[in-house]
Amino acid sequence: MCGIVGIIGSKTVTSRLMAGLRRLEYRGYDSAGLAIAADGAIDRRRAKGKIVNLEAVLTVDPLDGPVGIAHTRWATHGAPSVTNAHPHRAGRVAIVHNGIIENFAEIREKLAHRNLESDTDTEIAAHLIDHEIDQGGTIQDAVGRALAQFRGAYALGILVEDEPHRIYCARRGSPLAVGIGKGERYLGSDAMALAALTDQLIYLEEGDWAVLESDSIQIFDDNGTPVERDITVVRGADDIADKGSFDHFMLKEIHEQPDTLARTLSHYLDLAAMGVSLPEELDLGQINRIVIVACGTAFYAGMVGQYLFEQIAGVAVDIDIASEFRYREPVLDPNSLMIVVSQSGETADTLAALRYAKEAGLKTAALVNVMTSTMAREADVAMPINAGPEIGVASTKAFTSQVAALACLAVGAGELRGKLDSDSVATHVRELMGLPTKVADSLKSAAEIATIAGTLAGASSAFFLGRGTMVPIALEGALKLKEISYIHAEGYAAGELKHGPIALIEDGTPVIASAPMDGLFEKTVSNLQEVAARGARVILFTDAEGKAAAGDQVDTCLVLPTAPMISAPIVQAIGQQLLAYHTALALGTDVDQPRNLAKSVTVE
Repeated sequence: MCGIVGIIGSKTVTSRLMAGLRRLEYRGYDSAGLAIAADGAIDRRRAKGKIVNLEAVLTVDPLDGPVGIAHTRWATHGAPSVTNAHPHRAGRVAIVHNGIIENFAEIREKLAHRNLESDTDTEIAAHLIDHEIDQGGTIQDAVGRALAQFRGAYALGILVEDEPHRIYCARRGSPLAVGIGKGERYLGSDAMALAALTDQLIYLEEGDWAVLESDSIQIFDDNGTPVERDITVVRGADDIADKGSFDHFMLKEIHEQPDTLARTLSHYLDLAAMGVSLPEELDLGQINRIVIVACGTAFYAGMVGQYLFEQIAGVAVDIDIASEFRYREPVLDPNSLMIVVSQSGETADTLAALRYAKEAGLKTAALVNVMTSTMAREADVAMPINAGPEIGVASTKAFTSQVAALACLAVGAGELRGKLDSDSVATHVRELMGLPTKVADSLKSAAEIATIAGTLAGASSAFFLGRGTMVPIALEGALKLKEISYIHAEGYAAGELKHGPIALIEDGTPVIASAPMDGLFEKTVSNLQEVAARGARVILFTDAEGKAAAGDQVDTCLVLPTAPMISAPIVQAIGQQLLAYHTALALGTDVDQPRNLAKSVTVE
């Protein structure tokens, strides 16, 4: 959510700040702005909507200098508007902010004598820093005193008019990195923001704050003690913000899945031994229970993992939505393993759940796409999905790589727990290694799916059904359609239809089912007959054997490659991704940056 980029040096920075903001568009935003320190003064430009609007403002009213901070905002406090856009000003202070200052009302009351322009918590933060400067001492001391008063999640970039040779920054709960260049220092929400500027990054740790000058970085911990943090060399981030020959990043990322899955699987599978390579620290053979916690699409990947761990490894699994996990005060067995699943590794609710489990004494593992993320650093075990940077807000390749990694872990756990013999393990390994080819074959159905999507685009509501491991695929299919086409969609376990949802079926209602031929196929088809009898238009995603068995009982049948239980969810997910994409395309929505959504949700 939101994005920050900052530069301090001797050369002008506006064009490079704007380039950094464009790299952050994938995070989701509804306004943008920048502030420049030059000639002993700070000035700013802001615009509602896309970055192109800010570019238009700068064309009419240029602004440049050697020091600047810039921001893309996803609205939390206050509606999207120029007034609420960042950077915010208060006296000598300009500030950009990702996250939420939870005690902003308390601070606002303390500063009631000051004039406020916006509805945001960020402006309150700027006023508090300016107020602390008024209290005396050095500006650095004043910034430290203000930071100590904030509660919540934040990443901050701060300019102070009296010190135009410095950028202050701080991080608590929201990710932030500083970069090193020749005669310059940088500030960014992630490596993408700074990819064209440097490959040398320092990831600030929880509670850190820093003072950047053109040739130095001073970092302080939560107690104000000077600390050193490691420099990480990040390669390749500059190469991926390119759609290539594809119309959208989402379509590119859908088509990258044969390669991304191969990378995921090669990390976890040992082909020489026909086995699974697990991190030694996991010790999956000794735990009593697995707790999987995630949000959104990652939660549905975790649901598939739950089925696989229980069916393949015989280990009990709880799965929780991260935003609810702590608040139900779960009873946790210390001999459990918590696996948090997150593409970014920064999802606020999931990170809070991870910390809750660590405090309760559980071993923790983070399954993430960003191995420099907060979750990867704080978990006992960090496990990559190796999907590569994902730009489209609606997750595709990260989802399938998460499922693939969980499938590998389930096989490894099954072997360690004595549920699988070596022949069974080898069978699963062969099946998983065949997955990239099956996904590539699934992508050949794109044209046929586009035709189906053209008819779906006129619907006001749709239902997605499945049984077994297809239930989370139905839920994920519905989410994808909602996210990028804005058509209301619901996913259900097919057996639940008769318990209420069937009341919503009327003539022409699209019902999309994922049902490859398996032990639950006949039950699913029976459920489809129930909705067809009430006028539903039934679209079945299945395999060749399923199509033959379904006959004329469905309106439309889309055949995907035949796949075994362990990989069928991923094959079916490809069809759902393409259906959502082409429906959104037919409706003309913004596929890569759907309204109201952000790529990385770093606030609760």
